[in-house]
Amino acid sequence: MQFMKVLSLAQRSLRGLRLLPQNRSFSVLATPAVDEDLKSEVLIEGKASARAVILNRPSALNALTTNMGLRLKKLYESWEDNSDIGFVMMKGSGRAFCAGGDIVTLYHLLNEGKVEDCKDFFRHLYTFIYILGTYLKPHVAILDGITMGGGGGVSIPGTFRIATDKTIFATPEVHIGFHPDACASFYLSHLPGHLGEYLALTGEKLNGVDALAAGLATHFAMSAKLSWIDERLAKLVTDDPSVIDSSLAQYGDIVYPDKKSIVHRMEAIDDCFGRETIEEIVDALESEAARTNQDWCTSALKKIKEASPLSLKISLRSVREGRFQTLDECLIREYRMSLHHMSKVVSNDFCEGVRAKLVEKDLAPKWNPPTLQHVSDDMIDLHFSPLGEFEPELKLPTHLREAFI
Repeated sequence: MQFMKVLSLAQRSLRGLRLLPQNRSFSVLATPAVDEDLKSEVLIEGKASARAVILNRPSALNALTTNMGLRLKKLYESWEDNSDIGFVMMKGSGRAFCAGGDIVTLYHLLNEGKVEDCKDFFRHLYTFIYILGTYLKPHVAILDGITMGGGGGVSIPGTFRIATDKTIFATPEVHIGFHPDACASFYLSHLPGHLGEYLALTGEKLNGVDALAAGLATHFAMSAKLSWIDERLAKLVTDDPSVIDSSLAQYGDIVYPDKKSIVHRMEAIDDCFGRETIEEIVDALESEAARTNQDWCTSALKKIKEASPLSLKISLRSVREGRFQTLDECLIREYRMSLHHMSKVVSNDFCEGVRAKLVEKDLAPKWNPPTLQHVSDDMIDLHFSPLGEFEPELKLPTHLREAFI
């Protein structure tokens, strides 16, 4: 009964937010100068039988905006229909591939009551990710630098991902009061053992070698060699994945995990993060830390205790549901979860987390609920519930393209 009351309140809240007058900052008619500025956020390079997009917001670590998601969607759809284009590449400008979504902009939009603009962001981004995950042409993403959150979403569903010695991969959403989204519940759930839960609940960073070992990347190359790889791919006239794979392997590097690699602690990770609840995971980590005195246990415990309790419980369930869902099912569920976060019916943790970490930077978020014990099952269930009669679910082009996995 209590859950139904909360659900009814959430649906009314989403409906009310949808009907608020909006100043749609992302959908105004653009002047030619503004239009060029928007295009400059996603640059295009033409190659022999390929096209390359460059995420080009280096000062923001190439964080994704609504217009970037929409532009990527349109470009990829047009290239898929072009028989002269054999494959597509994606890379980032500056020291990042992509640091995820532009959550600071989302924070300000929410505080200004522009919820429809937030919905546009998630809808366009998730739709592009589905297109990438069902793309009929080979795709090569060069993960040279920071690759976090949505940066994984716009690369991992594709055919090939090149990690480098500069790659830093993470899904740190629980530390801003959110959940690993942009299909993270799909790809994290398919990693070896319970590595997905470990990454989702701690936000731990992986280097390029560990990203390769985990299966997040398909190839590894030193950053200094990327110009050679780019030159080689630019000359290819093919749509054959095996030809592209051979070229990437030719210029790639053979690397081995070092002593601190996650590879060497997978047994303990599986034991701790395979437990049923967050509380049991914490207990297992504390026992492991007391028994072995290993730094990774202490670090994992610290990161979990700093995260939003609500986000931890939601994220654990999300990854575990992802193991039994297709890509489109994961994206549709994540869209529901994201909109429920935006509604603030249960908690304001997303805005509070972004405020503390990225806006005011006091690094002292005041989570609500404040502890794991205060997070009820109803609160968790709400984030997975349908959006309601007056709030459309995410519509993906599943009738035109079916997920391969």
